[in-house]
Amino acid sequence: MSVAGITMLQRVKDYLSLIKFSHTVFALPFALIGFSLAVIYERHSFEWHLLVKMLLCMIFARTAAMAFNRYLDRRIDARNPRTAKREIPAGVIEPKSALWFVIANCILFLITCYFINMLVFYLSFVALFVILFYSYTKRFTALCHLVLGVGLSLAPIGAYLVVTGEFSWLPLMFSGIVITWVSGFDIIYALQDERFDRDNRLHSIPAALGVKHALSVSSLLHIISAGLVIAVGFIALLNWLYWAGAALFIGLLIYQHTLVKPHDLSKVNIAFMTTNGIGSIIFAIFTILSLIF
Repeated sequence: MSVAGITMLQRVKDYLSLIKFSHTVFALPFALIGFSLAVIYERHSFEWHLLVKMLLCMIFARTAAMAFNRYLDRRIDARNPRTAKREIPAGVIEPKSALWFVIANCILFLITCYFINMLVFYLSFVALFVILFYSYTKRFTALCHLVLGVGLSLAPIGAYLVVTGEFSWLPLMFSGIVITWVSGFDIIYALQDERFDRDNRLHSIPAALGVKHALSVSSLLHIISAGLVIAVGFIALLNWLYWAGAALFIGLLIYQHTLVKPHDLSKVNIAFMTTNGIGSIIFAIFTILSLIF
């Protein structure tokens, strides 16, 4: 490979690292659930171009949101030993380049939405506002975790609208699962910065309530999420495959709370990434299989 090729490959790796592309496993499986609900449960015709456009929307929106978060938090990240090596504070990616990257992905997201249907296009501006606004919230409210949950919860609703062009209660219930699930595990992730947030006047549940009470709030949110998972199965009359996936998903919710203790945060990253990433994929696979069979 030429020097230019190696340089280009490294730039791609830098930008993928900037946006934490691996974290796509949190929202994308629920987008696929929303798409499947429309095609299989509601019996709309399957069209490849809509699936591709939905996936592109997910990529562009999430990339814009994550890159904007890194751009906006660059000075905060530089002061935090845990995040000082991120691409922008470390000088790997220039702030101006990151901002242009955000703008490009926002434009691509809007253009893609325009070629889906007009409802999706109009709502795309609302979606962009929510996912970009999240990055400001830690500056004034401890409820920032819930805002993140709302942002990711747009995935199943948006994917459903791509196919149907109308709202329905079932994707909204899956969105409720996402809100409470994501908010709960984001609180766990924020435990790492409890002292830093408090010292720098940043807002989070751990900074506001302390580690012990923050874990209690996270547990409550995950109990609600598990309750919604169970409610969906009963209301939609889904079969044993859904219940198998639901059991595994809830089991992983419980498991992550056994990994993190008020006096031991050494397994936060395992609880955050591994259990939730695996959980969302398993839940989506079993849910979609239950719709098919």
